Amino acid sequence: MQRFSCPHCGTRAYFHNLICNCGEALVYDPERMEMVADAPRCLNRDSIFCNWTAPAAGRLCRSCAMSEVVPILHVGENERLLASAERAKRWVLANLAKWGWFTEADPGRRPRFLMLSEDTGNGSRTQQITMGHAHGEITINVTEADELIRLKRQLKLGEQYRSMVGHFRHELAHFLFDRLAVAPDFLTAFRATFGDERADYGQALQRHYENPRDPGEDYITGYATAHPHEDWAETVAHLLHLTDVTDSFCSTHLAMPGVPPDYHAYAEDDPHRLLSIAAEITIAVNDINRALDNSDLYPFVLTMPVRDKIAFAHGWLKNHRARGA
Repeated sequence: MQRFSCPHCGTRAYFHNLICNCGEALVYDPERMEMVADAPRCLNRDSIFCNWTAPAAGRLCRSCAMSEVVPILHVGENERLLASAERAKRWVLANLAKWGWFTEADPGRRPRFLMLSEDTGNGSRTQQITMGHAHGEITINVTEADELIRLKRQLKLGEQYRSMVGHFRHELAHFLFDRLAVAPDFLTAFRATFGDERADYGQALQRHYENPRDPGEDYITGYATAHPHEDWAETVAHLLHLTDVTDSFCSTHLAMPGVPPDYHAYAEDDPHRLLSIAAEITIAVNDINRALDNSDLYPFVLTMPVRDKIAFAHGWLKNHRARGA
């Protein structure tokens, strides 16, 4: 993520900031991709601390308007959890906007989010929520915005990584597949790379949970082995992880061997070059984390088959307009 500054005093501002140290209110304009002054503010600014601009006063911003269902805010921790989940959503949408997704110039469909909580206010009873995508609707369990709950589930599932940003990247990847599927040649090329997505999805998931497979050389995670749709979603999520890590590193003006000066990850056209630079950065940051006895920033291995899949996804996501998607 790029660096931002206060439009009034020029002091550094962070993506989610509501106010600068100078006292100026900060409003993020997702179209201009910068902090602005004197802009209409999202209706959710006070309730869930959304700092994005709105089309007009009293309206929701681009991100909040995509959430068609939200939890009952006065129940339990729902307001805090929704605020955290929506913050992750805004981050991911801002990333995708750098490749022209969901901007004013993008004529395609927008996703609809069902932001649900396990706590419905019925005492000890909790709502069972399955995160996923179907027909343009993305279901997100905001309960996982609680870090402790998310960590427990990560350990239970034996996952190397689990985050709200990761959930949004994965589920949005399913939506992006549907957008791309109308483009000429996409499905033919997709099936040659990931397999036939028309294979029975329910049966594939059942087989996966009954007999999980090792990712081996061909998949980025074990879950990616379940079905071509999940291989695609995991691959896209990791493309977005690595692109944004690289962009964030370079925006701080840090330098290291293997990383060109003034490098712009989202502008890169060569996905293999992007992945090589990202690998240099993640290895270095992994070493820093280990010095503090923290988990690796990026505990995954980019094999050549995985790199080729990420390169395929990069070509379509970055160039979707030119390819008729």
